[in-house]
Amino acid sequence: MGLFKKKRRKFPVDFSKAVKEQEQEPKVKNDKLSKVLVLNIKRFEELFHYPTNDALKFRKLFLPSIERKATVLFVTGTVNTQLINDHIIRPLIESTQKPTDKSDLINEVKNNILTISGGKIISTFDEAVQILLNGSTVILIDGEQYAIAVDTTGFEKRSISESTTETVVKGPKSAFVESAEVNLSLIRRQLKDHRLITEVVTVGNEAPQEVSILYVNNIVDDQLVENVKKRLSEVNRDAILTLSVLEELIEERPYSLFPSCLSTERPDRTCSLLLEGHVVLLMDNSPDALVMPVTFWSLFHTAEDQFLRWAYGNFARIIRLISLLIAMLMPAIFLAVTTFHPEMIPTDLMLAISGTRERIPFPTLWEIILMEVTFEILREAGIRVPTPLGATIGIVGALILGQAAVEANLVSPILVIVVSITGLSSFAIPDIGLSVIVRILRFGFLFAANFLGFIGIALGLAALLAYSTSITSFGVPFFSPLAPYSPSSHDMFWRSTISRQWLRPLSMNPKQKVRAKPKGDTNS
Repeated sequence: MGLFKKKRRKFPVDFSKAVKEQEQEPKVKNDKLSKVLVLNIKRFEELFHYPTNDALKFRKLFLPSIERKATVLFVTGTVNTQLINDHIIRPLIESTQKPTDKSDLINEVKNNILTISGGKIISTFDEAVQILLNGSTVILIDGEQYAIAVDTTGFEKRSISESTTETVVKGPKSAFVESAEVNLSLIRRQLKDHRLITEVVTVGNEAPQEVSILYVNNIVDDQLVENVKKRLSEVNRDAILTLSVLEELIEERPYSLFPSCLSTERPDRTCSLLLEGHVVLLMDNSPDALVMPVTFWSLFHTAEDQFLRWAYGNFARIIRLISLLIAMLMPAIFLAVTTFHPEMIPTDLMLAISGTRERIPFPTLWEIILMEVTFEILREAGIRVPTPLGATIGIVGALILGQAAVEANLVSPILVIVVSITGLSSFAIPDIGLSVIVRILRFGFLFAANFLGFIGIALGLAALLAYSTSITSFGVPFFSPLAPYSPSSHDMFWRSTISRQWLRPLSMNPKQKVRAKPKGDTNS
């Protein structure tokens, strides 16, 4: 038999050699542009692998106003061609205005001939390539060592629509899209403050992407801004495509269940967090904003809490808190009561539960795990299948499979009720990340209850609270301003009326700690 055994071929990876080979690949050097137009065009052809890559487009012109040859370059699919034709090419070939300062022809063309704003002077191929890939147009003039870059962005983008994951009954309906420029416009439309700062940094070594850092200068802690910039500068990847990938690269605890950043697709919620002293990141290809730091209350609250009246908003929070506890602890409590503490429930109910489980062949733990895993499969299937089939999957899973499992004596009827209530409660949790955390912790509490009953649940809760109160997000404790306590507007489990929310959370160390004068304060 040994003669017929195939030896497994090993493919050892020499990482040092691989890195060395990768470093030897041709890259965009920080070379200066040449005064010779033909040499510049040839260099761009090499960088974009022209003509194999047909994305780079050239338009050769003669400028009668300065009697020079010129070339207009842009990357197809990233620009608005109508804008290029009307405001760049036509003015260049039709203008007969003689330059007043022939020693500075580049600025003469940019300021006096082009009929589009947003132009700037560039001097290196590195700048030119990045600008071309971001949707700008580059103008090269023979005899000049500088080029003109004009913003002509024309990326296709979807129209603004309602939020799909953070829906509200009352309040703004608009949500972010995959364009950072549009998202920034939505934020500035709501937060009309000249102190709202937008800084742009670049991440990615091979395919650079621009990331916009937003903060309100007179509120945010400067140390927080520097911390965010430092982590962005430490990102060492060839390409960062979305904010979801960037989030994992800059967060403090990649293996932790608790996040270090908050993802939201609502401009109104983003603006309210900016006014509390948070920092926001925007990026192309991401229909959301990344907010940091994050606390438990940011995950627990919804935008609608402040739009509803005081009583309605607090009632919704109470229901949400009950749902969170049910989704995390109800299966574990059911297991603990039926296995370790049957004396805690009325005798008639205990006899009824025992009667329904008389013909069930599995222990209670495996019965619950079977139902919980089945529910998670149905949840995942409902997300992945095409939209018209989503309702069908839910009906088939909830009615047919549940009823068939009860009739086949695989699970007890009361357990179907317990798992159904648990699943519905998890849907009431507003943040997707918090919902996933609760769903994972549910299994941990289930095993704890199987070993020690209510004592195991208590020990698990103590360990969870100890861990969650010890972690921080960009220097801010996860459960602040409750633990450790610091002054705030007490907008946590219960919120006051808006007129009484005059203090920002001091755990964020904001420059301006007061939003407005307290109600009844008449002092100037």
